[in-house]
Amino acid sequence: MLSSREEVLKLTNELVEVESIVNTIGEIDMANRLYQLIGSLPYFQKNPSYVIKPVTEHDEIERYNVLALVKGTKEKSNKTVILMGHMDTVGIEDYGKLKDMACFPDELMKALSNEALPNLIKEHLDSGQWHFGRGVLDMKSGVASHFFLLKYYSEHPEKLSGNLVLLAECDEEDSSHGVLSALGDLKGWREEHQLDYLALINSDFVAPRFEGDRNRYIYKGTVGKLLPSFFITGSETHAGSCFEGLDPNYLAAELTRQISYNPDLCDESLGETTVPPVSLKQTDFKPTYTIQTALSAYVYFNFFIHSWSPKDVLIKLKDQAELAFNHALSKLAERHRKYCERSGQHYSELPWKPRVIIYEDMQKLLVDQYGETFLQHMEKFKTKLLLDKTLETRMFAARVVEEEWNWMKDKSPAIIMFYSSLYSPRIEMTGKNEREQNLLKALDGAVEALQPHYPYPIVTRNYFPYVCDMSCVALSDDEEGIRAVTENNPGWGTKHYVNYEAIREINVPVVNIGPYGHDAHNRYERMEILYSTEMVPNLTNEVICRLLGMDSKQTAQLLADETITKG
Repeated sequence: MLSSREEVLKLTNELVEVESIVNTIGEIDMANRLYQLIGSLPYFQKNPSYVIKPVTEHDEIERYNVLALVKGTKEKSNKTVILMGHMDTVGIEDYGKLKDMACFPDELMKALSNEALPNLIKEHLDSGQWHFGRGVLDMKSGVASHFFLLKYYSEHPEKLSGNLVLLAECDEEDSSHGVLSALGDLKGWREEHQLDYLALINSDFVAPRFEGDRNRYIYKGTVGKLLPSFFITGSETHAGSCFEGLDPNYLAAELTRQISYNPDLCDESLGETTVPPVSLKQTDFKPTYTIQTALSAYVYFNFFIHSWSPKDVLIKLKDQAELAFNHALSKLAERHRKYCERSGQHYSELPWKPRVIIYEDMQKLLVDQYGETFLQHMEKFKTKLLLDKTLETRMFAARVVEEEWNWMKDKSPAIIMFYSSLYSPRIEMTGKNEREQNLLKALDGAVEALQPHYPYPIVTRNYFPYVCDMSCVALSDDEEGIRAVTENNPGWGTKHYVNYEAIREINVPVVNIGPYGHDAHNRYERMEILYSTEMVPNLTNEVICRLLGMDSKQTAQLLADETITKG
């Protein structure tokens, strides 16, 4: 076992103390601090080009990644393992009056000890075996674990067969600008140094899957995430004559009822099942109060996938939207009939018919009808829309659809389906090629070797269940699946763009060996010290050794001896 606890915990605190909330200047401070720490190591003072701090590309704000390379000299080899972790965190407003202490674990834990806490949280705090603070779990302890291994091998490259690359990326908590930008740097180093990327080990947090779950999970591959979006048009009417129009909010409500929490929309693969979709936004576009119903509404949903492609999801959700539309009209007709009976008014059938359109089909129709006139108008419209820096990608996409809808000759109520944000690709690790087989074998061996040193079960699963940057280093989708994303995002190429081919060029097998804890993104965020500072670096090192053909027991003893000597 590596004696890593004190060093990883100390570095975790040092990184946590840099308030690196996503989309703030703190991300720059964090990159500067990590770059300074790595650059101060003797190996990198002798090889300054082996640590870089590149600015992110195609980003609306200034921020940086940090990459470092250690070349082993035990034997000449191009084999390389990438260690990845993100430097940013979510905000600290949830800490309330304690937010000034959120990034200072010792002060925070002292303050929390004076509060009335839920039983489990108090038990963890009093035990001294858990560490609290913003980012300790998600995921600065993971970055600290990677740094610990990078530092040792930089001090003893003669013990390393092959190479290690550390990628500490920004903007994981929002739009993955960091890792997407770093793809070019990884490719550049691969060509410059003739690196052969065997695997990538991420160190994002892991947590219990259910109450009472004692397992500590390692994940092979990751869940994919889409944001299917629906622009819903109605027929405006005065509220005093409500049956003379069709309220888009009524349709939106039925669409949400049909899709949110629907287990039929869970993607089951390799014995694991995604959580169902849930609505993340539901609104209309009325700017102020009027007595008239809205012209349009907008709904989008979180949608996780394991094996389905973005094209599959469009097809499935079109069916769901048609069911919702039919059900809404059926219920409306029933209510209209009852109202007429009660009020004594003459009943006549309402004119509305179900109408669901996939975005690329609507756009094709408009191009066929109007040609270059339409395309040039939309190009100018998007250019002008881009000037509004407060308009994020999801609302930008909706405004584009709204403008295109104005060109439609048939204005009868409709639901238009599209994607309005980043697609985080799913990654399936099934052993489909030699690299995946080698990584899976190394992982199984690492767990078997380390399990006797830890009291709780270490269990591997197939899909990391949260959105993470592993999605941006490999692709399981074919070109048709990716095309469904690019052709159905109204902001594609202007407000939003991802070079999925750059992901395919890296295409490295991935696993996640991360710190264990509770309440990430919560004021009680905390990690279990034993697993996070001892097991995580040991497991990671074991996988590295097995992949690079090194004697892990010998390496572990050298690491332990070195740590004892320094102590």
